[in-house]
Amino acid sequence: MKESIYDYKVNDINGNEVAMSEYKGRVLMIVNVASKCGFTPQYEGLQKLYDAYKDQGFVVLGFPCNQFGAQEQGGETEIKDFCETNFSISFPLFAKIDVNGDNANPLFLFLQNAKKGFMDTGPIKWNFSKFIVDREGNVIGRYGSLDEPATLEDDIKQLL
Repeated sequence: MKESIYDYKVNDINGNEVAMSEYKGRVLMIVNVASKCGFTPQYEGLQKLYDAYKDQGFVVLGFPCNQFGAQEQGGETEIKDFCETNFSISFPLFAKIDVNGDNANPLFLFLQNAKKGFMDTGPIKWNFSKFIVDREGNVIGRYGSLDEPATLEDDIKQLL
C-alpha cells in the first residue's frame, strides 16, 4: 500500500489520468456519489461548500459508484450530464469506481484504512460517504451518508 494520498492516480470523468499530487496543499472532501440515491440532493450542498471555499484552497472530489443499490448505472457521460444539468456541478468528477471489494479503487482502500468508519469498520456503507483530507494529505475525518455537507462546514473552515 502506498504511504500518502498523493501517491495515487485516478481517472477523471473524461478518462484522463489525474495524479492526486495535483491537490497538494488543498483541503479535500472526497465523496462516493450516485445519481439515483435518496442522498443525491447532497450534490447541492457539496457544490455550495465548493463555491464558498474553493478560492481558499478547498476542493470536493466526486467519485461515482454503483455498488450500493445499483444507484449509479449510467456511464461517465450520462453521469456528468446529470450532475451538470440537475445540480450545476463544477467540482471535479471522476470515473465510476468500486469503493469496496475485490475491485475497489486503491485510493478508497487507502482512505478506509486511514480513517475507520462506524464501530471501527473499514468498508464504506453507502453512497455519499465523505472523507476530509487536510492540506498535508492527512485523512482527518470520515463521515457517513447521513452527514449533510453543510454540517461539515466548520470542520472545513478550521483546516483552511
